Amino acid sequence: MSDTLAPTPSTPVFSLAAGGVATITLNRPAHRNRLENADLKALLHLFAQIDADPSIRVVVLTANTTDQPKPVFCAGYHIGGFGGEDESGSALFERVADALAVLHPVTICALNGSVYGGATDLVLACDLRVALDGIEFRMPATALGLHYYPSGLQRYVARLGVSAAKRAFLTARPFTAQMLWNTGCLEAVVPDVAAMDATVADLVQEVSALAPLAVRATKQSINEIATGQPNWPAMREREALTSESADFAEGRRAFAERRKPVFTGH
Repeated sequence: MSDTLAPTPSTPVFSLAAGGVATITLNRPAHRNRLENADLKALLHLFAQIDADPSIRVVVLTANTTDQPKPVFCAGYHIGGFGGEDESGSALFERVADALAVLHPVTICALNGSVYGGATDLVLACDLRVALDGIEFRMPATALGLHYYPSGLQRYVARLGVSAAKRAFLTARPFTAQMLWNTGCLEAVVPDVAAMDATVADLVQEVSALAPLAVRATKQSINEIATGQPNWPAMREREALTSESADFAEGRRAFAERRKPVFTGH
């Protein structure tokens, strides 16, 4: 997304546009958008706020890269936070990534810069990803002597596949945008910020046009399958709920009348 924020660093910035489209922007560009404990706690608060608002249909996660010589979406967790008396380090980071992964709206990462460390899991915790060409994506956990937290490992395997996950953790070598594209985890690789804005805007529009009740239910079921914990009875209930919904009736009418459906989420 375009860098339109003021240069003053802060915890992540939240905005809500018409149509239920929320944007969360990491906003410490001078420090390569590294995440401190205050940022992680702010993200948890924002995620709870989003989940409590059924009108929000899409969330875009991006970063302010103003005045950076090379754009960095996020340099990862500020390592000085490890070992404090308050909840910090991997435990807090894991809570944030896990909360992002199960948000009820569709989440889109506008990856407008390179990403490192735990922040790579925030990228993977989103449902869809658009990446700027020329970035790198690197997980240095084992180079620092760390076994990564379990849900993060699971996401790596689910999103990138076993071979790419092993490459990430067992070599600590960076991935290029093209290498990420080859894993199938990206919706698009774009050449510049203008193309990023246009591609994300188109993706938001397409997602917003879908039936929200069906999208939310289907996302929940896919997440369960991806984690190896499918709840088959609950999936059948979701299937029945959508088949009896006003949205499905509207979808059938719109198809018969050759027009775009107007969904209400009911």
